[in-house]
Amino acid sequence: MTPQQTADYVGAGMLAEDEASRGLGMKVERMGPGSAVMSMVVRPDMLNGFKICHGGFISLLADSAFAFACNSYNELTVAAGFAVDFIAQGKLGDTLTARAQEVARTGRTGIYDVTVHNQHGELIATFRGRSARIKDRKTVPEAKP
Repeated sequence: MTPQQTADYVGAGMLAEDEASRGLGMKVERMGPGSAVMSMVVRPDMLNGFKICHGGFISLLADSAFAFACNSYNELTVAAGFAVDFIAQGKLGDTLTARAQEVARTGRTGIYDVTVHNQHGELIATFRGRSARIKDRKTVPEAKP
């Protein structure tokens, strides 16, 4: 498989097993080697007491895009940590889009930056994730011919 085919294969396989992301209505918009774009519509059950999107849901969207990006090579990779900064509020009905991009990948570790924007292009949050690859394990089993 080409690197793009591998990323597409992994994206489909991961989403099929990811009940959290699917349960929140997340969609994989695009996958590539070291990158992923995911979206989610802010629902009423995602609002906090101030009637804005709870930061945990925004973090979860960014974390999912991070996970898909760092697993795009079909090498089992998990989060080692992340930091998130909230810039603006997500509102009911907003479509939030998280764009994850690999910054560095050396040895068994990686650094990924994620931005979350609303449908108007307004920056909602930034996220930086650190990843750790698990040696000799695939994210998604390879298809048998």
